[in-house]
Amino acid sequence: MKKRLLSFVFSLLIMFGVLSISTSVSALAPNQPDTLGLSYGAETGLSGQDVRITVARIISVALGLLGILTVLLILYAGFMWMTAAGEEDKIKKAKGILTAAIVGLAIILSAYAITRFVIESLMDATGVYPY
Repeated sequence: MKKRLLSFVFSLLIMFGVLSISTSVSALAPNQPDTLGLSYGAETGLSGQDVRITVARIISVALGLLGILTVLLILYAGFMWMTAAGEEDKIKKAKGILTAAIVGLAIILSAYAITRFVIESLMDATGVYPY
């Protein structure tokens, strides 16, 4: 029970961390000066891509990798259950992993949906489209 509570709290912290990163993207009006320093990147040979677009892509990739990891956990739990051969301990362990993985997948999908909505709203308001 303590492990489950700890994993739930950890998942919430990750979700709120992702949301705080995605909401910290500044919204610039089109007529404001370049406060992000994008013009300096061209002089140094770096990319001139907007930082907000880079952050949005990093968040999308990270949440996608977490989703893939969770699906692999679900497959692992199913394999454990199928090969348990009726042993109650193995079945109980597989059910625990499966339940935790499904809850984690729900949290990851909701975090992805919320993050995508926030980023698209910010990008729509500023006129920058990362996708």
